[in-house]
Amino acid sequence: MNKILLILNREYLSRVKKKSFLFTTILFPAMFIAIIFGTSYLGNSVQKLDIAVIDSSGYFGDSLLAKVNAMDSSIIFSPVKDTAVQSNFRNAGYDGYIIIPPVVWQTGRKNIKFITDKTHGVGTESLIDNKLNVIWNEVVNEKLGIDNEKKIVLSTSSISIKEENQKNKNSNSSVSSTIGYVCGFLIYFILLIYGSQVMMGVMEEKTNRIAEVVVSSVKPFQLMLGKIIGISLVALTQFFIWVACIFLVYTVGKIMGSESAVAGSIVTGIQKSFASVNLPLILGCFAFYFMGGFFFYSSLYAAIGSAINEDVREAQSLSFPITLLIIFAIFMMTVAIRDPSGPIAVWGSIIPFTSPIVMMARLPFGVPDTVPVWQLILSMVLLVIGFLCTTWIAAKIYRTGILMYGKKTTWKEMIKWAFRK
Repeated sequence: MNKILLILNREYLSRVKKKSFLFTTILFPAMFIAIIFGTSYLGNSVQKLDIAVIDSSGYFGDSLLAKVNAMDSSIIFSPVKDTAVQSNFRNAGYDGYIIIPPVVWQTGRKNIKFITDKTHGVGTESLIDNKLNVIWNEVVNEKLGIDNEKKIVLSTSSISIKEENQKNKNSNSSVSSTIGYVCGFLIYFILLIYGSQVMMGVMEEKTNRIAEVVVSSVKPFQLMLGKIIGISLVALTQFFIWVACIFLVYTVGKIMGSESAVAGSIVTGIQKSFASVNLPLILGCFAFYFMGGFFFYSSLYAAIGSAINEDVREAQSLSFPITLLIIFAIFMMTVAIRDPSGPIAVWGSIIPFTSPIVMMARLPFGVPDTVPVWQLILSMVLLVIGFLCTTWIAAKIYRTGILMYGKKTTWKEMIKWAFRK
């Protein structure tokens, strides 16, 4: 046990003291925030177009076009009387033109085309289509004699459904889905990044012949276990730093909320969001599934690292099936969030290969309402049994592979090592 602790201490301190640890600890949340706001900004950025509208119907008047243009300035409809603009619309300062035919009420709106000199894409076509339909609805309302009072009745006559859980009045499916996605993707990234670190660390010690010196006084299983636990504690340290930063920002926002109405409304919104989930349960289960999933997959990555010499391409090919299992868990997670009580979600959250990601996506929807207690306990027990089995198998591969040089290894040979007496 003392030898495992020595290896664990070495692995942990050697990584925490690196500048890269501090860099990634700060960089990861910054990148995560940048991705969220960046994708939102890019998704809302639209190319502005000025489109000439040649109206042959008499219904698409200047005042109606001006009214619709005021609603959305990304697409501007400019009324044009001169049909000669069709031949030189680009010289006239337009990006294209639309001809409104004499309206035949059954088919008129299906005969409209946007004529341009380049392909703008489906998104732009959809925006133009939506804006034309707004105008069309105004034309139809005017034709049928529908006044503003009737428009309000028609616009508010649709049915809107909001789910309410009798056992948990504060539950919110949107908040639960968001937290599920965040937890699932965090474990996904941690498994890939730190699992690869375990593999590369074992490869480095093997190629530098450090392993030969270490295994002379330490059993291969102790060496592998100390390395896995040490690196997992590094990842857990980063996670707790991120959680502490979140609570710090939240506390500062709460203090500012007492002085600022805007900050106060934001904090109130966050409080309502977290009130819909069992936050202590989520954090506790996250720590468990993170550790369990990390032990489960890192032992396999360590076994692969011990069987490889210096060829990075060989490492990529051998580790690909393990990586594929983690990616498959993400696909199961998306299905589980859409239907957290469905059979795919249930089995995906129980099987150890996918449970660290899928179960964390289901838990925000509620225990024991959506996730029965027996499923949570069974999932945890099977994950513990799973990482004990993978650690035992990986240790046998590690014992042989760590001292083998100059030969390319296959999965078939590694399986033979695992079950050799």
